[in-house]
Amino acid sequence: MRALLRLAWLSLANRRFTALLTIATIAISVMLLLGVERLRQEAREGFLRTVSGTDLIVGARANPVQLLLYSVFRLGDATNNVSWQSYRMVADDPRVAWTIPLSLGDSHRGYRVLGTSGAYFEHLRYAGDRGLEFAAGKPFNGLDDAVVGAEVARTLRYAVGDRIVVAHGTGRATLAQHDDQPFTVVGILARTGTPVDQTVHVSLEALEAIHKNWRFGTRIGEAPTAEQLAAADLTPRSITAFYVGVERKLSTFAVQRMVNEYREEPLSAILPGVALQQLWNLLGGVERALLATAACVVLAGLLGMLTAVLATLNERRREMAILRSVGARPGHVLWLLLLESAFLTVLGVLAGLLLLQAGLAVAAPLLETRFGLFLSVGWPSAPEWRLLALVLGAGFAVGLVPAVLAYRRSVADGMTVRT
Repeated sequence: MRALLRLAWLSLANRRFTALLTIATIAISVMLLLGVERLRQEAREGFLRTVSGTDLIVGARANPVQLLLYSVFRLGDATNNVSWQSYRMVADDPRVAWTIPLSLGDSHRGYRVLGTSGAYFEHLRYAGDRGLEFAAGKPFNGLDDAVVGAEVARTLRYAVGDRIVVAHGTGRATLAQHDDQPFTVVGILARTGTPVDQTVHVSLEALEAIHKNWRFGTRIGEAPTAEQLAAADLTPRSITAFYVGVERKLSTFAVQRMVNEYREEPLSAILPGVALQQLWNLLGGVERALLATAACVVLAGLLGMLTAVLATLNERRREMAILRSVGARPGHVLWLLLLESAFLTVLGVLAGLLLLQAGLAVAAPLLETRFGLFLSVGWPSAPEWRLLALVLGAGFAVGLVPAVLAYRRSVADGMTVRT
């Protein structure tokens, strides 16, 4: 076997140009396959960690996925609001450590405006235990302060100190502008790769203030003065939803049951992780389609190897015949071609791994900074090892085709000159 290994290696070295092209084709296809798998895994993990550390999400009675979509991903609208009294009932429960109120309904140039409290910047977590950080500025403090997400700032080219106007409603184009009470950007959040990046944040009191002279979506009269707002009660009558963190994890289900059975108002308390998993299952077809596309690329690379080996097989008839004439048995010829295919596949897989690691080392910081996508550089995960095993097995299977053809040829066939 050692002699066959050496002979197979020397045979590939003799045809190094074709062999290198074949290895490069397999390497690129393997890099794409593993890259898609790594991206799929990281996207899934990032998706499931969009809201970390939040034990419950509470909103009006609704389907868990619907509540998740509008409270976390800012997609769609709530079926109803939650009264401030109900929110305070949950927030004041001794089993609850903290809450983050959320109020949606306005927008700014296509981006959702979120009314919340300072607890948002203190307690909101994503990607495990990562908290919100400021790329510039600070959290809002006054009624005319706004904090914008990284994507909002990048797309609209905002900087600290810029003035922005919020629109009534969530449509991308609306004439109902709160232009009589503009906001000033006081902070820009660092990129998170979550819906936070695409959100404009203001205080709950600020949302109440800009709607003081509005009734049923229409402006009535002049905007209240700063003195009038200072004397006014800006406690919201209702909010869209709120996040809940409990003192002890064992209390999570007890608090959830209390909210779901609350008789004064129909509410839903959902577990974010469970709802995120349900939503991801609905989107599972997309990731399977990406993986199937990458698998087709690998198949094309292996077929390219098969084509290259078959193309040279007819030219190597005399080589095979000489090997047979000096004592090589048909099995030796079969193993020789199998080993050549195995060498090409293994070298292609190794080169693909190296290309993937090099690409991730270069692209990971850019993807994290620009898109908030966190890709890890390191050894392949268990699913990736399984994919590599499948690629190696497929390479061996493809190598059987030329090996069997060479096995079936005779010495006389090799010595015959074809015209």
